[in-house]
Amino acid sequence: MTKLVRDLMHPGLITCRSDTVLGQVAVLLDQHHIHALIVINGDNRPIGIVSDFDLLAAEWLSIDAESLDVMRKMTAGELMTTPVNTIEAEEPAIQAAERMRLGEEHRLLVTDKGKPIGVISISDLVASMAKTHTIGRDKVAGVMSQAMLICRDTTPIANVARAMTDAGYRSVLIVDPAGSPQGIISGKDMLAYCREEDSDEVIASQVMHPALTIRLEASLREAADKMIEHHHHRLVVVDPDQPESMPLGIISTFDIVAEMAQPGSIWR
Repeated sequence: MTKLVRDLMHPGLITCRSDTVLGQVAVLLDQHHIHALIVINGDNRPIGIVSDFDLLAAEWLSIDAESLDVMRKMTAGELMTTPVNTIEAEEPAIQAAERMRLGEEHRLLVTDKGKPIGVISISDLVASMAKTHTIGRDKVAGVMSQAMLICRDTTPIANVARAMTDAGYRSVLIVDPAGSPQGIISGKDMLAYCREEDSDEVIASQVMHPALTIRLEASLREAADKMIEHHHHRLVVVDPDQPESMPLGIISTFDIVAEMAQPGSIWR
């Protein structure tokens, strides 16, 4: 039976008003453990999306006290991505995966005859994959990203954030002087420091969360299960014979969704 967007979406919307300042946006994202908010206008109509990555681009590109002050007075309405990309609830879920694979979208506003009713994200698609008994024919090795954004554990987080913004990456792998993986910093990890005046003193090792690892030959089913169990969006791929050496790559929720959307996949 074909899964529909309605079957996988998160019902309801977590929103902020367009005049919400960025510090409060960060608070809401952190409280709800999500990566983006739907921005609404005075009539409660969705007009945009503001994400943790948008906060990075705003907060960390400021280069002095004056520009930082300007950035911190910015609102969700000024920073949001608009218009909101939508998909009807009765569309096949694979259509959502295909749009996310081909575009820059990480989530879509779900509508029922034009009325907003929820959101479907990459994580929702991966969660469904983890529950599908036939998943597991493909391996991590064929899907993972071998290109990684890497920083030392002593790198100031302002530099980490600028690197993420410049490269367009949503996470950074943190390594020690020998190249051994120590942890990962994601956009969500950075949220708390958007409000800190003394964040210039903070280094990567103080912000990172532990890196979850997976074997090169593990199945995509194993990877999806591990992501869902631990609420992680990415896993570090390691050589089981040399787990402390430089990682072989990273596999993310987006990598798995891209595989799901490929012609000939078991989802097609």
